[in-house]
Amino acid sequence: MKWKRVLLCVMVFSLLGGSLLFADSVNEKIRVLINGKEASDGGYLIDGTTYVPVREAGGITRWDNSNKRVTVIKPNVHIFLFKGDTVFGNVNVGKLKFNVFSQVDSLTTDVAAVKVTITDPSGQVKDIQAQDLATQKDNFWFRTYDFTYDFSRAGKYQVGFHIKENANSNYVLVAEKIITALND
Repeated sequence: MKWKRVLLCVMVFSLLGGSLLFADSVNEKIRVLINGKEASDGGYLIDGTTYVPVREAGGITRWDNSNKRVTVIKPNVHIFLFKGDTVFGNVNVGKLKFNVFSQVDSLTTDVAAVKVTITDPSGQVKDIQAQDLATQKDNFWFRTYDFTYDFSRAGKYQVGFHIKENANSNYVLVAEKIITALND
């Protein structure tokens, strides 16, 4: 009688283990790189199709539970960097006074504010300028004041353009421009 219980337990655990192995092979966690940066949540490979969380696409995401629909709001943003009247992309290591001009179009919803930041090669973020938006348009321009920044070492610096949907939400990165700081 005891051997029947042991046999039954072995069979149940064998089936359970096989099911877990099968489920794991169908649902595989994978690394996802978007523009050379690893997505924080990664993705999943399920039956040969890659699934990535929609928040990794950038922009404001909204979930409409009644319609079972996700909406991603990500306007087209073109970022230009100006030193005086001259557009630039690469700089030499050291301090530089510049401003950021952002052209925003195809904005399909109202947003409460915009912000421009700069991130150094080590990941340290500094706000350049933020501004609440009083009037809403589907397209507009945003130019920061002149700003002096110390490109203290060689590497890639990211200028980011962020939008904030409402007063209670967080800023979301929707566009970026890379500045490469070079040694003299």
